[in-house]
Amino acid sequence: MSVETIIAWTDHTFNPWMGCTKISEGCRHCYAATLTKNRMGLDLWGDSAPRQVTKSPWSNVWKWNAAAVTLDGVLGSGHPNLCFCGSLMDLFEDHPSINAVRNRVWEVMRDCSQLHFQTLTKRPENIERFLPDDWGTGYANVWLGTTIEDMRVAHRADILRDIPARVRFVSYEPAIGPVDKLDLTGIHWLVCGGESGSGYRDMPHEWARAMRDKCREEDVAFFFKQSSAYRTEMGIELDGEIIRQFPTWRIK
Repeated sequence: MSVETIIAWTDHTFNPWMGCTKISEGCRHCYAATLTKNRMGLDLWGDSAPRQVTKSPWSNVWKWNAAAVTLDGVLGSGHPNLCFCGSLMDLFEDHPSINAVRNRVWEVMRDCSQLHFQTLTKRPENIERFLPDDWGTGYANVWLGTTIEDMRVAHRADILRDIPARVRFVSYEPAIGPVDKLDLTGIHWLVCGGESGSGYRDMPHEWARAMRDKCREEDVAFFFKQSSAYRTEMGIELDGEIIRQFPTWRIK
């Protein structure tokens, strides 16, 4: 993957703004909140906190798109150029300071057709009302994802599966409880990862094994990102195997 991001399942990260509000147990040790506060000195977390619109990442997206054209939109690994939007925010958060900015995001995604944009939210209930008017059956290059850290928030998949998208995926990270009863109907990809950072919570490998086997049975692409550890990308093997599958992206 690209050296521009440490996130193993994407090539680039695009944050049109920074900031969010923690809403479930998976948010407890949010790396983005720690990063923006401790390294950037910004207080952007919470309902009353501002969101900071970024500048340079917007132009970066156009550069990545132009570079992708020379590769016919496909990397040597056999998947399209991937761009995660966003690692320091939630595209579908209902916050007054960023609602207008989201319209610009959709324009960029639509126009940068050589990139496949991966969106990830803990608020799938907001997706439908924030989609662009011309969404239809989904933009060909936009994937919709939701985070499900344990069965307490498994209903997020139920909401996501009813929304038209070319690729729907679940991020089972940080995995803080088993989700072997999760309904994967209409889901094309599942990313599994243990929590990292100070105070990380343990992910027994039997949780990951259960989802690996379930994905195999139901023909869902399975990506094992990491075991739980102090640093990210520690323990990337599951039972001695590196499993990093990607979904089949659909163009119609």
